[in-house]
Amino acid sequence: MIKKNQQTKKNQQMPDPRIIERELGDFLAKKFGGRVKIVSPADVPQELLPDESDNKPVPRKKKFEFDLKPEELVAHLDQYIVKQDQAKAILSTKICTHYNRIKQAHKDENYALELVGGIKNNVLMIGPTGVGKTYLIKLIAKKIGVPFVKGDATKFSETGYVGGDVDDLLRDLVREADGDIKAAQNGIVYIDEIDKIASNQHTIGNDISRTGVQRTLLKPMEETDVELKVPHDPISVMQEIERFRKTGERDKRSINTKNVLFIMSGAFNDLEELINKRLTKQSIGFGAQLKDARSKVGALQKVKSEDLVKFGFESEFIGRLPVTAIFEKLSEDDLYQILKNPNNPVVLSKKLDFAAYQIKIKIEDQVLRLLSQKAAEENTGARGLVSAIEDALMLFEKHLPSTQVKYFPITTEALADPQQTLDKLKNPHQEKEIKALFEQLSQAECSYVTDYINSNRKSLSERYGLPLTGARIKNIAAYYNRQIVDIGGAVGKIKTFCDQIKEIGFLFFKNQDINIVIENDAADFIIEQAILRSNFNPKKIHKHLENYFEYGFKLVYERTGRNRFFITKEAIIAPDEYINRLLNQPPFNPNSDN
Repeated sequence: MIKKNQQTKKNQQMPDPRIIERELGDFLAKKFGGRVKIVSPADVPQELLPDESDNKPVPRKKKFEFDLKPEELVAHLDQYIVKQDQAKAILSTKICTHYNRIKQAHKDENYALELVGGIKNNVLMIGPTGVGKTYLIKLIAKKIGVPFVKGDATKFSETGYVGGDVDDLLRDLVREADGDIKAAQNGIVYIDEIDKIASNQHTIGNDISRTGVQRTLLKPMEETDVELKVPHDPISVMQEIERFRKTGERDKRSINTKNVLFIMSGAFNDLEELINKRLTKQSIGFGAQLKDARSKVGALQKVKSEDLVKFGFESEFIGRLPVTAIFEKLSEDDLYQILKNPNNPVVLSKKLDFAAYQIKIKIEDQVLRLLSQKAAEENTGARGLVSAIEDALMLFEKHLPSTQVKYFPITTEALADPQQTLDKLKNPHQEKEIKALFEQLSQAECSYVTDYINSNRKSLSERYGLPLTGARIKNIAAYYNRQIVDIGGAVGKIKTFCDQIKEIGFLFFKNQDINIVIENDAADFIIEQAILRSNFNPKKIHKHLENYFEYGFKLVYERTGRNRFFITKEAIIAPDEYINRLLNQPPFNPNSDN
């Protein structure tokens, strides 16, 4: 009876969790409407909940690896970024140095032991909008293979930004690293529009909200520990409760920012005037050369910390950005070179838009000139190229998907009179003429891509480990022409094809006990034919080689004793003649010098 009363009392003290959940849900619904709800563990996606298997082996984290030199990174960026040579050189040098120092510290425990006052190579990028600042950093992060997150300084406030605080950027870095904290601690945090948190120069006294944001960023930019648990987040609280229930220990996971590289960027529109004022003031005096204060040419190249402080930044904040990279304004010719670059995302993206409706497009060179001219008038840098190409092709993108048109050669006539060109494209009697024009533009694209690959042959060959012969360059250009990829993607694909053809030789020996070597000219010919048919299938290629050569090689072996055969391009083209020549050769003599 006593035990029963104790149990009843215990049940009264420990109410059913479902009842509590329902009562809390009713309370929140009354107070906040439908905006706030209780999420039960059953409703939480499984990837957010801790693993219930305590015996599950923890996957080994990949060790930090970095093996790039500054010149190698510059060569990579040159394939994608037009102009900005100084900025590319500065960023490549300091980023490579940053990660090579981390690599050396991992290899040698005596390297820079607890260096007091060590300064990270955090970077401040200054330049007009649309010159490629964000694009460049994304290219670098992808190339070196580190976690990367981008934030917008305009969303920050003194206590945080919408939805969280400054530390959320570092938590996002861990998510980008798939939960690998060690990898995240070597990542890159990129904050755009940093000039927007400079205190207002026209405000009397301190602009507390903006200087407060700068001070909030000071510790992460240097070194601090940021807890991964998000305060007041229901899922984080539930995860912590579950871990405590299982282990009896509090979870104190955190990310250290010692090796996290911070890169800031902004347009800094009024900074040139401050620099010119300082330069003009310094020029006053006997014998001084007077400078035109209105001239802004090259002014940003002479920026100093004092200019940035006058612009509205705290000196401590600028002190944590020791590296400054200046981006140049893009001219009309620069914009044309961007469109002409076979790696540019503007044209590739537009190709993808039409390819979504199985329509192939090729663009005349003069059209690229006109688009770059229009973009230059907008004065928004490379961003104007997107608007220009969208405006020019909107009518065609709207109507062509509803037609049977599969080839769209974009010429100056199409831009001059879109409606007439649209009518011509839809006219079945004009199909032959349209196809001929498309092929003409296609050949011009192939020719330009071939020249581009030749000019970058060394860097591409080293990057992909593929000797770029004339035949391979031709195949890369052909693949680029028929598919929607950048040059790197085309080179990588041809490298894969070459490797798969080598594997066919191994399969031949394994299945038929015949040792064959597929010569490079034969492999290049096979790839060329596969590209023309838009169908590279290693299994079918293996089957064809079996049909062509298996019986013949076995016959040659029986008559001559030869068991190693070199398949050339001529052998692929005329297999019967190739086998007959082998049959007419004298018997194989292993002691012969031939």
